[in-house]
Amino acid sequence: MRVIRVVFLLHLITYFVLCPISNAEDEENVIESIRSSVEAILSVMKDESLAGSEKSSERRDKLKLIISARFDFKEMSKRSLARHWKKMTTEEQNEFIHIFSGLLQHTYINKIEAYTNERVTYDKGLIKRKGKYGIVKTSIFSKDIIIPIDYRLINRGNEWMVYDVQVEGVSVISNFRSQYNKILSRKSYAELIQQMKNKLEKITTPKL
Repeated sequence: MRVIRVVFLLHLITYFVLCPISNAEDEENVIESIRSSVEAILSVMKDESLAGSEKSSERRDKLKLIISARFDFKEMSKRSLARHWKKMTTEEQNEFIHIFSGLLQHTYINKIEAYTNERVTYDKGLIKRKGKYGIVKTSIFSKDIIIPIDYRLINRGNEWMVYDVQVEGVSVISNFRSQYNKILSRKSYAELIQQMKNKLEKITTPKL
């Protein structure tokens, strides 16, 4: 009986002492993953050698590298298509990821390029579902406006990858999912992908 009590006490010590430390470290890691990417992006935007419309292509290429390293485009694609994803062939899925990531990066970069030295704070990091998912709550201070942005992440081995972004409570992925569901309820996948290709070509073609 005494041995059982000792084992039980050791278990309690492990749970209440070690687990909070682990959670705190995990929360700091998930915050740092977003902080490092956001600061890398802001560094590009502040780089005077990359300023101006004549440097737009070079600047955007650098931003795309940073975004691609942190965003899980496959996971975002799956969540955007939801139930339709499993109906697609591997070739169709890969095609969708390629085009969808292009549209998403362009949308995100357009917002980034509106940056005018706003201040970013990292308010809170949360770990959910046995360390598989994380949330980083940030705020952008722009003049007299505070814009809350939440990054939702999934643990991929040693990396925390973004699978959704919520701006002022509105999910980017939910927004895309709603659009794609409406289209696929009336049209085929081929028509959806062609529509996406046309949009990507239009927004990425340099204006003369």
